[in-house]
Amino acid sequence: MVEAIMDKRSREEAVVRGDAGTQPNEFDRYRVIRMLRQRTRYRYVEPQVKAIHGGYQIVSPCCSRNINASGGTIDIARLEYVCEEGLWRVYYKNHALNRWQLYSKAPMLQNLLIQINEDPSRVFWP
Repeated sequence: MVEAIMDKRSREEAVVRGDAGTQPNEFDRYRVIRMLRQRTRYRYVEPQVKAIHGGYQIVSPCCSRNINASGGTIDIARLEYVCEEGLWRVYYKNHALNRWQLYSKAPMLQNLLIQINEDPSRVFWP
């Protein structure tokens, strides 16, 4: 019983601290939101960051109309933390195949957010 309480308390403290091992958490979600303000493409739209199992999903209105002709919301990126590897993974949405594809891995979330923001290949912000 005491061990169960300690395990719960440890998990709660980890969420408050924003440890990478406990995803999603509000600390990292807001960090993703803040970093997205530095992106180079489609700065005039407001992307949303949704908590998903193990990480976050970024969606945004489609400004270019390349993917959604009506300008509706499209998937931009999926971030997931793999505890066993101690790495973050970022996926882009292959809209033609309607599936997520691995783009990169990094030990720090910030490194992947920089890749999403710069996006020279236009895989995240089509």
